[in-house]
Amino acid sequence: MSPHLLAASGLRTRVRRSDVSGVGRPGGPPSARTAVGELGAGLDAVRLVGALPRLAAAPKGDGHLVVDIPGWRAPELSGAPLRAYLRRLGYDARGWGLGTNTGDPRRDVERLSTRVNELVDATGSPASLVGWSLGGVIAREVARRHPDAVRRVVTYGTPVSGPAHTTVARFFGSGSDDVEEVTRRLDAQSPIRVPLTVMYSRRDGIVSWQGCLDHASPDVEHVEVASRHLGMGVDPDVWEVVAARLAQS
Repeated sequence: MSPHLLAASGLRTRVRRSDVSGVGRPGGPPSARTAVGELGAGLDAVRLVGALPRLAAAPKGDGHLVVDIPGWRAPELSGAPLRAYLRRLGYDARGWGLGTNTGDPRRDVERLSTRVNELVDATGSPASLVGWSLGGVIAREVARRHPDAVRRVVTYGTPVSGPAHTTVARFFGSGSDDVEEVTRRLDAQSPIRVPLTVMYSRRDGIVSWQGCLDHASPDVEHVEVASRHLGMGVDPDVWEVVAARLAQS
């Protein structure tokens, strides 16, 4: 079987590591053609079957707390498959406990900060945060505010540069606040100090892949996957990266 077919079936990963230091800032939302590609997002889940052997071979977890945060307008249930996988590996994987992500990051950063600190106090060790899309924005800001409570942050399809570089902005606008400017100021004044893994995809039809890149945090790695935005939560390559990074001390 050819390498392309092996990757398409899920037997082989499509993950790539690339140097993004020379990549410029995004010019806006993804193209309309890329956005239309999201109609095939369900195909990413099909690869889970072929990927079962390598997913089963992932490093076993150490039992530490992992909090999963859904994307914009996504219910907490959207992360259930990933959480089930992480629990099977041995992690204490939980939803964020706030239901559907309704798109109010300022409020949700406050609420999740309170919840994470309570859980960390109860378990006695820092938590890892895993966030999809807007959920990753929330995870990053919780880590910025409470670095002692957060062990690691893993994001996928997260608009680090703000909502202006998302397809949502094409139809609804990016909002009245200059989120990109606020983020730049925060990164300069109070950079995120915990280890960060940033996953992005050039096939992402919702968030510009350049807008997912983090050029400010001192301890960040970028990992390229090949799934569509709406399929990232069930992409075995995303799961494999999450599991590998959570296993790091």
